[in-house]
Amino acid sequence: MKLMMKTVLTAGLMVALLSGCNTAPKSDSGKSDLESRADAAVARFKTSDPTLSGFFGKAVGYAVFPNVGKGGFGVGGAYGKGVYYEGGKAVGYCDLSQGSIGFQLGGQVYSELVFFETAGTAKDFKEGHVEFSAQASAVAANKGAGANADYDHGVAVFTLGEKGLMYEASIGGQKFSYQAK
Repeated sequence: MKLMMKTVLTAGLMVALLSGCNTAPKSDSGKSDLESRADAAVARFKTSDPTLSGFFGKAVGYAVFPNVGKGGFGVGGAYGKGVYYEGGKAVGYCDLSQGSIGFQLGGQVYSELVFFETAGTAKDFKEGHVEFSAQASAVAANKGAGANADYDHGVAVFTLGEKGLMYEASIGGQKFSYQAK
């Protein structure tokens, strides 16, 4: 199983490398654009599910990935750049890479929001020690979903606004990287 996870993460990293990724945008205008898109994504999450306010109020930090692109044909991958917040203020940039293997066909774009419950999980995220395995699950941010969701090992994940079409019965994992402002 561990070898399979490494293979899956390698596939995701290859997708990220092919897309020419850097954790933080290179230019000031790129950073400003990413922060604006992340702020807009946070507003969409809050509008879509007002019960998420409890997570925003109590989380030590949260990462927002306004546009995650995902695609696959047997082997798949996803990549997105985001902004990391503490105390409601942007303090860094982050990205996610995902690899998956199994039956999958298509592509989609979605937003992802990751809350960190404790200083320890936030620190682990910043140090690159947070990875989601095949067992991790995200909650679709619909009205009331946040009221029934809870942290799993100090992390809660929500997704929103899937566009595209993806058929999938696969396993995979996500890996994150972080860079302070």
